[in-house]
Amino acid sequence: MSAYDAIADWYDGWAGSASLADDAVFAATAALMGDVEGRRVCDLACGQGRVARYFADRGARVTGVDLSAKLLEIARGHEAQHSERIDYRHDDARVLASCTDSEFDGVVCFMSLMDIADLQPTVRGVHRVLRTGGWFVFAVLHPCFNTSRSDELTTADGLVRTIGAYFVEGHWQSAKRTGPPGRVGAYHRTLSTYFNTLLAHGFELEAVAEPVAVGRQAELRPIWTEVPSALVVRCIKPRR
Repeated sequence: MSAYDAIADWYDGWAGSASLADDAVFAATAALMGDVEGRRVCDLACGQGRVARYFADRGARVTGVDLSAKLLEIARGHEAQHSERIDYRHDDARVLASCTDSEFDGVVCFMSLMDIADLQPTVRGVHRVLRTGGWFVFAVLHPCFNTSRSDELTTADGLVRTIGAYFVEGHWQSAKRTGPPGRVGAYHRTLSTYFNTLLAHGFELEAVAEPVAVGRQAELRPIWTEVPSALVVRCIKPRR
């Protein structure tokens, strides 16, 4: 059972109310994915299917995988209305039992990898289900600026982000956060843990982005114009 089952309806409203077109983090993610038309894409930890629907609308053959049965039920409800022909599977991202070896041209995990408790089996599974030359693109809360002891402080020089406990990995939750980190929490990992895990499981790093907030997001959270809220990574399963 997923922690998101208990907040599925809230999450659907929260995620659905934010436009992907105005999301600088998603724009960076989509840019690192490139053209998806005709590609077999897995939306890992797809939630209520917002990202899956976006890429299906752009011609990708999308499979959405999530541990939350309730979120998948909501996603299928959206699918019935919009008919993007997305294959939704109830599966654990750490196992991917429903996915065959080399099934996908690409795997995207948008702002969800930090929700998965175990990174190593997840990365191992992603590598297995990707074809040779396939890409893995993910976006996470930026590890340098989102920890169990992260906050904002107004100083004489303006607003700054305060950080502590960077080296303390594991689950954290903050009542000050209005999104999922406040509702169900997230798993913090250092940059070195992310990158070394990718390398240890056979991936090659291709690109990294640290998008700056723009538009409405910048107005609501100006701190994210000073430091990045998210880290976006593209790596590939190399041809050897």
